[in-house]
Amino acid sequence: MVVQAYILIQTDVGKAAEVAARISDIKGVIHAEDDTGPYDVIVRAEARNVDELGKLVVARVQTIEGITRTLTCPVVHI
Repeated sequence: MVVQAYILIQTDVGKAAEVAARISDIKGVIHAEDDTGPYDVIVRAEARNVDELGKLVVARVQTIEGITRTLTCPVVHI
C-alpha cells in the first residue's frame, strides 16, 4: 500500500524557491514546486504507510530552514 499526500508550505519571504529545491531532494517526494497564493510551496509525497508519511513530514520536511508552517492533506481514494 502507498499513501500519498499534498503538503502545503508557507515560507519566510523570498525563500520559496530555495525550500522547494531542498524538498525535491527528499526521498518520497514526487514533486515540489514554488507558487503564488496562500501557500508558497506545494509538495506531492508518498510513503509506505501513514506512519512513514508522518515521519517524512515531521523529520525531513518541517526541519528545513525557511519553513514557517505546513498543512498535510492526505490523498484518499474511495
